Amino acid sequence: MAERETCLVTGASGGIGSAIALKMAAEGRNVVLHYAGNEAAARAIEEEIHKAYPSVETLLCQGDIKKEGDVERIVAEAVARFSEIEVLVNNAGITKDNLFLKMSSEDFDEVLDANLRGAFLFSKAVGKLMMKKRYGRIIQISSIVGVHGNVGQSNYAASKAGLIGMSKCLAQELAGRNVTVNVVCPGFIDTKMTAGLPEAVKEEMLRNIPMKAFGTGEDVANAVAFFAKKESRYITGETLLVDGGMGM
Repeated sequence: MAERETCLVTGASGGIGSAIALKMAAEGRNVVLHYAGNEAAARAIEEEIHKAYPSVETLLCQGDIKKEGDVERIVAEAVARFSEIEVLVNNAGITKDNLFLKMSSEDFDEVLDANLRGAFLFSKAVGKLMMKKRYGRIIQISSIVGVHGNVGQSNYAASKAGLIGMSKCLAQELAGRNVTVNVVCPGFIDTKMTAGLPEAVKEEMLRNIPMKAFGTGEDVANAVAFFAKKESRYITGETLLVDGGMGM
């Protein structure tokens, strides 16, 4: 029997993050569940994994993705438990929306630090392990906003566009060690955040989506699962939009 892989998912307590964690468990991987502050939600996902996939092992890790010390500690805890990390999914992120001319420099910096610096720190820490192992899959969760922009989200768009550019560089640097780096860009995904939007706003969003429906966390997780497979070995530096055709 092949050795079970381990996947580290940042922001695993959120809607998309929890769907990714469940999908990784469904495919037989042990899962490291990172969360920032919502321990109850993270434990709920852990319990759901254990009920559905009893043989899968999990590890909960709390930390601030903006802090290098926290990131290094989380990776060290994961390695101490599972020895290796074969799959890294950088999903954690924040928004602090405002019109460009009204946005504070503090809000700009905080979003860049969380969404871009956080992914940089995890990719660097885990990438070193993958290079040594000569195998790995790094999947970054960007956004369609990083490709097309969006009013009131210049900081978020900059962080997600930066993630795409950074990943292309990392893909080139790690390719010789059999480590792939790919990006998934969700469009409008049905989460707690979108559920609370006014109906008029939802209708306007749907008018811009050819499939006339919001995506689900599972749609994003399925794309992540594709890039995480051993069979995806010859695909790296790619950006896949999961947006119902919105980006056409």
